[in-house]
Amino acid sequence: MLVLRALGLGDLLAGVPALRALRRAYPGHELVLATPAELAPLVDATGAVDRLLPAAEPGRAVPRALDWTGPPPGVAVDLHGNGPPSHRLLMGLAPRKLLAFAHPQTPEVDGPPWYAEEHERDRWCRLLRAYGIDADPADLRLPRPEVPSPAPGAVVLHPGAGAPSRCWPVERYAAVAQTLRARGHRVVVTGGADEGDLVARLAKLADLPDTDVFGGGLLLDRLSALVAGAHAVVSGDTGVAHLAVAHATPSVTLFGPVPPSRWGPPDHPRHHTLWHPGPDGDHGDPHGHETDPALLRITTDDVLGALDALDALGEAP
Repeated sequence: MLVLRALGLGDLLAGVPALRALRRAYPGHELVLATPAELAPLVDATGAVDRLLPAAEPGRAVPRALDWTGPPPGVAVDLHGNGPPSHRLLMGLAPRKLLAFAHPQTPEVDGPPWYAEEHERDRWCRLLRAYGIDADPADLRLPRPEVPSPAPGAVVLHPGAGAPSRCWPVERYAAVAQTLRARGHRVVVTGGADEGDLVARLAKLADLPDTDVFGGGLLLDRLSALVAGAHAVVSGDTGVAHLAVAHATPSVTLFGPVPPSRWGPPDHPRHHTLWHPGPDGDHGDPHGHETDPALLRITTDDVLGALDALDALGEAP
């Protein structure tokens, strides 16, 4: 079985329930996941995948080709998008069966309809249910990493995201960090491999020591351990927020331009979402080059209040 989800960290984690459903439905198949190679530690942690087939393209595009060898896959599953490029990529391998959403440009795919406003976890579980495979969107927890956390008990601030439109202003993150440190919390900041300047700016504004700055991209197993052992995680709508959900770590996620109804955490008191849409309720471009207005409506007091609510939850009997 070949499953295509050649996307990012948050996409992988949102797809875990579907991957586990496929594992249960096809116990005798080797499950091969086409996804970026750097996600290997978390792919292994899902317990659903037998082999990772490295696959990625810039800008979340469909891979131009897959390094698939051997006979055609018995089953191919499109968890990448709604086609037609991803449909055609998989159909080019001549699988005996293709599970995918319907699209008018690929009428040979007899799948369920695609709903643009559907939550990401629900979407892929609904796809599988249309083919008679039971799938639970809540089946997304990951085991605690074996490596130790580099900062156990810290509040993790992650200011970056896949696009500037999903990045809350760094000055506001710094204000949150200063307040939390004044209250006695250890605060650490993380960032991806290309976010070193952003992390350094936050660290300077908040006067964080070098020991609490993890810029340049932690190895994924260490990032997972850091999040799993954190007091709380504060971030925008990006992969680290999904990692907090996977490890049941308290989190505050700042949404904009896409609402939490599309990518938010499960409804649980340990996960707070902040979302302040405009009067028309519309949302903007998740890949835009300027901070979305919905994010700019979120204040530092909003974030600190959400963290206070999490602390109160932890202190409740």
